[in-house]
Amino acid sequence: MVVDKLGDEVVDRLFQAFADTTRRDIVRRVTAGEYSVSGLAALYAMSFAAVQKHVAVLERASLVTKEKRGREQIVRANHDGLQKARRLLDEYEVMWRQRSERIADLLAETGPAAANPRPAGKIQTTEVEE
Repeated sequence: MVVDKLGDEVVDRLFQAFADTTRRDIVRRVTAGEYSVSGLAALYAMSFAAVQKHVAVLERASLVTKEKRGREQIVRANHDGLQKARRLLDEYEVMWRQRSERIADLLAETGPAAANPRPAGKIQTTEVEE
């Protein structure tokens, strides 16, 4: 399993990278073609330095690569890193689906009474003897 082969640190970097809207958008853009960091910065309502930091997070997660070309830093998708992330997410999806199915099986085994022990809208009360 990819999940087992990747260390926690690597998985954390991938999820951190994908956790931000701007970073996901940068990945989408550079997957279609290369961009300079300044070209990316022009697309967002944030500073050049902020875009540089987003690119650095993506680079640490191995989702993009950066290459110096003259005075510019060119950002490209790292297809190997993206494939690794895809495999990781695919494995999580399989695991979550299996768990969901197992929960459904357990609920089916115990019957409807266990799934809904009291009728909706009714409050159960107990009398206390004094």
